[in-house]
Amino acid sequence: MMSTGVEIFSLIGKSALITGATGYLGSAMAHVLAEAGAHIFVNSRSEKQCIVLAKKLVELGYSAEPAAFDVTDKQEIDNFFKNLESSPLHILINNAHIGSSGNIESSTSGEYSKSYDISVLAAHNLLNAALPSLRKGVQSNLEASVINISSMYAMVSPDQGIYQDIKSMNPPFYGASKAALLQWTRYAACEFGPENIRVNSISPGAFPSLLVQKDQPEFIVSLSKKVPLGRVGIADELKGPVLFLASGASSYINGSNIVIDGGWTCW
Repeated sequence: MMSTGVEIFSLIGKSALITGATGYLGSAMAHVLAEAGAHIFVNSRSEKQCIVLAKKLVELGYSAEPAAFDVTDKQEIDNFFKNLESSPLHILINNAHIGSSGNIESSTSGEYSKSYDISVLAAHNLLNAALPSLRKGVQSNLEASVINISSMYAMVSPDQGIYQDIKSMNPPFYGASKAALLQWTRYAACEFGPENIRVNSISPGAFPSLLVQKDQPEFIVSLSKKVPLGRVGIADELKGPVLFLASGASSYINGSNIVIDGGWTCW
């Protein structure tokens, strides 16, 4: 029987692993999936931060547990899924990233490699390690969903004029690795779509952290002028698209990229 109304977004009985879950955007994703009924595996390199967020979700009446490991360490990834054993996984969100800055002239090959490792190689290793659990998820709920968090800078270049200096500039290796993640998403969607493991991506636009919003008001004004909606995004505005792709509401969406940028890339 088909779900009706808002039931189509229900995640009751499902489990989700969110990498980088303790950050500004990751925390919003963890909350909305938990609110929809999913059991959340809260991932971060920091065990302390994982415990804090998982405890907060549980105190709110949701289901969650810490899952601390480094997504750039294949052995740690494999150990997590080994401990998961035969439990199904229905949702995998590749959200981990590393903050940095610079331009082409100041960037090093090591920064390119590190950015690629955390964006693309981590997604590759996580999906491969998760496949047995995702396939069990398909068996129990007919489908599984993988969501890769990319960026509008996978499609357009930053406007260098809005940054005060090189130290605050969005770096070239970030956009390059996120663009690679978009292509990897399409490839994975074609490979695993026949198994009802859907792979999609989300490309957020200007979502500066609360700290940046507080400490750099002039920069926020410059960012807002680049957005047709006239303002930057807030983390909670990712909740709807993430829930949509994680749930059965998007059952025929595969290999797509949802851009959440207030219209930035329309200019």
